[in-house]
Amino acid sequence: MEPFERVVEEHGTVVLRVCRALVGPDAAHDAWSETFLAALVAYPRLRPGSDVRAWLVTIAHRKSVDVLRVRARQAVPVGDPPEPVSTGEHPGDGRSELWAAVAALPPKQRQCVAYHHVAGLPYDEVAALVGGTAAAARRAAADGMSTLRRTLREDQ
Repeated sequence: MEPFERVVEEHGTVVLRVCRALVGPDAAHDAWSETFLAALVAYPRLRPGSDVRAWLVTIAHRKSVDVLRVRARQAVPVGDPPEPVSTGEHPGDGRSELWAAVAALPPKQRQCVAYHHVAGLPYDEVAALVGGTAAAARRAAADGMSTLRRTLREDQ
């Protein structure tokens, strides 16, 4: 088996071209590096007589897909987004007192109100999200709704 340095010299350009084609020039070097790091670890286990170029291109494909996935999860910087125009009852619809009252609720009550009354989840699923029992989630949502009713009545 030839030394790994020779493999890099012989196939590095092809692997870089594959990475550029898959992820573009900006991320190609990251994918290339990840490819050869993975190949370095696996190279001693490569069967004699294997097609090294095909093996490296397969690794480059997988690492390029990984780079694309990471890029897709990264936030894209933008300026201040405009306030959405809305016809329903959610932020931006002119009911700021309601949303201010919801924001003032303790976190667990706010979550239980949102998950049950806004999203429509049953209390078992709400409890799984916030932790605790379904009865505790029901109590937190009821307390939150009671506080909201009281707060909004006082504002009128």
